[in-house]
Amino acid sequence: QVQVVESGGGLVQAGGSRRLSCVASGDISRISNMGWYRQIVGDQRELVAGISNGDKTIYGNSVKGRFTISRDKAENTVALQMNSLKVDDTGVYLCGAWIGSEKRYVWGQGTQVTVSE
Repeated sequence: QVQVVESGGGLVQAGGSRRLSCVASGDISRISNMGWYRQIVGDQRELVAGISNGDKTIYGNSVKGRFTISRDKAENTVALQMNSLKVDDTGVYLCGAWIGSEKRYVWGQGTQVTVSE
């Protein structure tokens, strides 16, 4: 089993920064890619940033140049550094771990980020 737990959410003013962290535990050898997603309508989630086992990164268009994803394999963590935050960045941020052998994501509970004017 694989579990992921997010932390670091909170209230921040527009223009400020916030760092989210995701810790993976369990049978982490099964994890390939990891990423941060934002909950939108219903159960839909949009990609914020992703990182592969080879440290290849991908970003959603709205966060390019402002957010940076990084991975510490020794600590089994993935961080999302969010700079120049905007009100539109507000939402629940979820960490997802892709289990390639099962073709499914393992999700955390999410962490709320609220950006105020």
